[in-house]
Amino acid sequence: MTSSSAPKFGVLMVNLGTPDAPEPTAVRRYLKEFLSDRRVVDLNPILWKPILNLVILNIRPPRVAKAYKSVWMEEGSPLFVLGERLRNNISLSLNVNSQTNIPIVHAMTYGNPSILEGANQLRKAKANKILVLPMYPQFSATTTAAVYDKLMAGLKKCPSWPDLMLIKDYADHPLYIQGLVESIRKQWDEQGERRHLVLSYHGIPKRYADNGDPYPKRCLLTSRLVAEALGLDESEWSHVYQSRFGREEWLQPYADVTLRSFPANGIKRINIISPAFSVDCLETLEEVTFELGDEFKACGGEAYNYIPALNDSDAQVALYCDLIKQNSKQWEC
Repeated sequence: MTSSSAPKFGVLMVNLGTPDAPEPTAVRRYLKEFLSDRRVVDLNPILWKPILNLVILNIRPPRVAKAYKSVWMEEGSPLFVLGERLRNNISLSLNVNSQTNIPIVHAMTYGNPSILEGANQLRKAKANKILVLPMYPQFSATTTAAVYDKLMAGLKKCPSWPDLMLIKDYADHPLYIQGLVESIRKQWDEQGERRHLVLSYHGIPKRYADNGDPYPKRCLLTSRLVAEALGLDESEWSHVYQSRFGREEWLQPYADVTLRSFPANGIKRINIISPAFSVDCLETLEEVTFELGDEFKACGGEAYNYIPALNDSDAQVALYCDLIKQNSKQWEC
């Protein structure tokens, strides 16, 4: 693509979102937006809204705010800070020694900066073609499709729409699998032993998958490719789902139930990784790193270490640069 003749394109990287501060008021505002999305909770609004507004938003914000405080970074929420570092490194890698300057913006489905703010920022940079890159390795209607919904709703208010290209996911991208494998091998080298590997993904209600959401199939594909690349047999790794909420059945096997059963079955030393997350956040830094670890050890587990997300690593930068280059080729001259 040449700057003189081709339309300029920009990249909109979108993650789930985060409160503006680790305080109950900010958390309540964020949770209300997040849990009001029908993509996330598809219950009848007549039933769900009173539960959300009268119960959940009164009980959960103080507890969630306390958890955020335990992982909050000097620059802000880990999800946003690590995402910004990734964006900066991608921009440097893509635009070094280049005649073009590809604008890359980092936005959130819920909270700030919003998807519409991100799209407007790209338009101000004179990008009339936008490559939308949801930061979810495995597609789900609860996450990736919600990005599309928010973007389309926001752009309806604009006098003219930019051309859009939407990346579905990258569950089986070779560079993604390679990055995960390298991070696992690095952990094994540093700890001096190869342990049972647990690949844990954020869960969704089983009903969503029964209705056609491909998320569990995409997650299992990632796990199998990682296990294959590491040369693991079925007894050396486990695939589980974390973070279930409410009484409804969610995707199984459940992470907490599985980890509690390990010691009695002779599995007392494990590593756990959460491939559904491009960057670390409250869920990985608090729930996976500490809560699941505490449950495992309380049942007799001896060694438990979380393997971080790819975050702003060279492997992740290479992956995202490749996604951007490969998906924007049709816009090049």
